[in-house]
Amino acid sequence: MTTTVLRTADELHARVRTGRRAVVMTMGALHEGHATLIRTAREIAGDGLAGDGEVVVTVFVNPLQFGAGEDLDRYPRTLDADVKIAEQAGADVVFAPAVDEVYPGGEPQVRISAGPMGERLEGSTRPGHFDGMLTVVAKLLHLTRPDVALYGQKDAQQLALIRRMVRDLNFGMEIVGVPTVREADGLALSSRNRYLSATERRTALALSQALFAGGDRHAAQEALRARAREVPATHARAAALSAIGESRAAADTHAVAKAAPGGPAAVRAAARLVLDDAARLKPPLALDYLALVDPSDFTEIPDDHTGEAVLAVAARVGATRLIDNIPLTFGAAS
Repeated sequence: MTTTVLRTADELHARVRTGRRAVVMTMGALHEGHATLIRTAREIAGDGLAGDGEVVVTVFVNPLQFGAGEDLDRYPRTLDADVKIAEQAGADVVFAPAVDEVYPGGEPQVRISAGPMGERLEGSTRPGHFDGMLTVVAKLLHLTRPDVALYGQKDAQQLALIRRMVRDLNFGMEIVGVPTVREADGLALSSRNRYLSATERRTALALSQALFAGGDRHAAQEALRARAREVPATHARAAALSAIGESRAAADTHAVAKAAPGGPAAVRAAARLVLDDAARLKPPLALDYLALVDPSDFTEIPDDHTGEAVLAVAARVGATRLIDNIPLTFGAAS
């Protein structure tokens, strides 16, 4: 498959469409995480033969979502390499517009507001970031006119806001989230990983290790709660279990059944221990936030929460800021 590079919306609109158009939006510096998004888009659109759909990858470094002192100027721009990766992953088109193609009148006077959800977590650390992100996503959705658009779960708050915008403002396309892609040691793939020195990278592993520690604690709690539901912790039942050598199981189920709901607090605490240790490394990890939130609005979940949640972390290692998260489900088998 040969990938076509287009620079203007008119060129893109002139293409004959014969099926679903799937769009993957990037800021370039593509890596295996982006390639996974493109391959998933290819599966959704079809193989591109016999009238199937097409995959469009956008490459645009959006100045609106970089705040003062952030890395707009040093953000990597590697279009030739990006096109090769996109082509190998199955893209039909790379749409790489210039800034004046996306913002022909300069910075737009009318922008999309992310609302209260955009002021939390990443929004509190990077004021205005999500307004800029949603504005360019809205522009690119209009310019590319997809049937489906795919985004990575690694940017969980971004994904949630895009879904909310598309729903609230009736954009009329499907939004698909794709799980985070990780390196063999667990570090989430990011274009910013290239900024890390070898020692900084070792410290950066604490982000995923903290999430996995919280995830392991959550899994253990949910397993105990499931056992408690399956084996009622009555005195008679405990005595019967003890008689056949299962007194420990009886004690576990009784303890879980009687314990006050504290799952989220324990998950946070397990993750925090790893991050506290990383703060003493050389170089240290400087934590921005650790949060366990409801994915519908990114507010912290209460101790009695049931349903979906996101355990999210952001931190700096040296001059590089990294984010990561994992999805969790509380009380899945109530």
